[in-house]
Parts: sequence; structure tokens; C-alpha cells
Amino acid sequence: MKRIALLWPLLATMVIAACGSADRPRALGTPEWDRVTLPSTAAERIIAIEVREGQKVRAGDVLVRLEPATLEAQLDAATAQERRSVEALAELRAGPRPEEIARARAALAAVRAQAADARAQFERAQALVARQLVSSADVDRARATFEAAAAQVRSAEEALLELQRGTRAEQIAQGEAASKAAEAEVAAQRVLLDKLVLTAPRDGVVDSLPYKLGDQPPIGAPLAVLLTGTAPHARVYIPQALRARIQVGDAATVRVEGDEKEWAGTVRMVRSDPVFTPYYALTGQDAARLSYLAEIQLGTDAANLPAGLPLTVRFGP
Repeated sequence: MKRIALLWPLLATMVIAACGSADRPRALGTPEWDRVTLPSTAAERIIAIEVREGQKVRAGDVLVRLEPATLEAQLDAATAQERRSVEALAELRAGPRPEEIARARAALAAVRAQAADARAQFERAQALVARQLVSSADVDRARATFEAAAAQVRSAEEALLELQRGTRAEQIAQGEAASKAAEAEVAAQRVLLDKLVLTAPRDGVVDSLPYKLGDQPPIGAPLAVLLTGTAPHARVYIPQALRARIQVGDAATVRVEGDEKEWAGTVRMVRSDPVFTPYYALTGQDAARLSYLAEIQLGTDAANLPAGLPLTVRFGP
């Protein structure tokens, strides 16, 4: 009896601790890692897969290679267009050649001579019509020929003046804009070509390679999925009745079903919008309520915890 009396304080302490642990709010979920999805940037054939699922990779490691022939041809075409625009801009800046100006002067001299001859013919016709040796129609034709020749002289003078003044500033600005556009197109094609070689953006583990060697996935299709980060996080659903008690920064304890080991964590995110309760959280009254998605960041001691296992999270110290 004395021994039993001595055990009562210990039993009471255990009961109180058990009750306190049971009273702490709980949530159900699974451990997850931050995922990085690498999509296909072009609908090209896979020509090489450099890694396997489950392999650890470092930032910069090559994962998948796509066929580059099409984009290489597009890059060559863009490069040729860039050279053409550069040369066109240089021509605009250089202005007309001396030979072009000399040819314009010669053309002006020719039409001036024609205008002088047409003027003489017109004056002669005016003198003859006064003596009634030619008709008025002949005078009108001579006048029209002279006026046409004078117009050609003015046109040739303006053409020569245009060459002498050189290229307009607006034309040079247009040429510069076209050159920059061609240069940007070349840069864009080079970026697309580089993206045909998919590399790991961060250290991590290859979780999934949805396509196989020789496949031709569409643009945007996931070619590789990486699990990244130094530790996983618990993705849980908080019942509506507990949402007001859970805040970012709160302490939490994570335990995987069937394992006595526990991991300490911290609430890093709680969604403000509710979602429907997942099937594994449909217990008791919670089945008729909404839940709120939350994430519990774990420490590096949980680095070997695999994703997808069912777990229970208790909130509070």
C-alpha cells in the first residue's frame, strides 16, 4: 500500500501530461519538399537525358538536352538580318556617294539644255504666229513642251539638293531602331537556343523525368521536376475550429504515422482562404467543415524524411 501511495503523484503527472498533449490542436498532412519544375521551351525532340530519377544534382548540372537544329537555323537567319540592318544603317550615315551627286549634276545639266531648246522653240513659234506662218495650236504645243522642260529642271535641281544635304536625321533614327531590333532578335534566339540544354537551377534531387529519350514534348511540358531545399516542410490542413489559434511563427511538433520519432517545426504559412477538407482529414465533425492549408518548416534533422508519408502535427510548445 505504501508503494502504491508513492506512485500516485507519478501517475497523476502522467495523466496531466497526456491530457495536455491531447488538448493541443492537431492537423493532418504529408511531408513535402519545395519543387522546381523545368518546362520545355521548344517542341523539339529529346536527344539526351543526363540524369536519373532520385539522383542528387548541383546547380548548373545538365539534366536534359533538346534537338537544336531548328533554333540554330533561326539564329543564323536572325544573325544575317542583323548584319543587313547594320550595313543599311552605315549606308544611311555615310550619305550619298560623290558619284551619285555628279550623276545628279549631269542630269540637271541635260534637262537645262532641253529646257533652253524648248524655250527657243516656243519663242520662235510666237514670232511666227504673229506673221501667221504657224497656227495657234503649234504655239500651244511649243508652250507645253517648254513648261514640261522647265518642270524637269526644277525636279532635277531638287534631286541634286537632296543628295547634297545628305540623309535625314529621321531616316538614321529609323535605321538605328531597325538595327537594335535585329540585335535583340539575335539575343532572343540565343537565349532560346541555350534553354534547349536544361540545367538544375538549384541543388536538389531529381524527383521526376516525365519524358523519355526520343520523345518530342510540347512547349511548356515538364521535362524534369526537382526537389530542392535543405529540409522538407509539412503540408497540413488546419480545421476551421483551430484556424484562429494558429499563426505564422507558432511552434509545432511533427510525427509520422507509425514512427515514435518527432520533429520540431515552425509554421511558415497559413492560407487565408479555406479549401475543402482532404479525404484523410475527414474525421468526426471535421468532415462537414472547411480546412485551411498550412506549411510547417522542419529543421535539417528531417532532411532524410521522404515526401508523401501521412503525418500528424501538434501545435504549441
